Amino acid sequence: METIFSLLLMIIAVTLIAILLLQARGSGSSLFGEASGTFRSRRGVEQLLFRATIVLAVVFVGIAIANVRFS
Repeated sequence: METIFSLLLMIIAVTLIAILLLQARGSGSSLFGEASGTFRSRRGVEQLLFRATIVLAVVFVGIAIANVRFS
């Protein structure tokens, strides 16, 4: 059971890193997180990546807790 949790954690971690890198690539050229003057809502693929990041982070934490609980 512990091997299954560990394997799932590794797969989710790699996927989460890839999604975060895809978001950082499309963020623009703002230096040190400077805020731009206009407000822009997320649309399309950007919104999908944002929501996938949240879901994967929650699943990652849940599996990590289950791994500790059942090992």
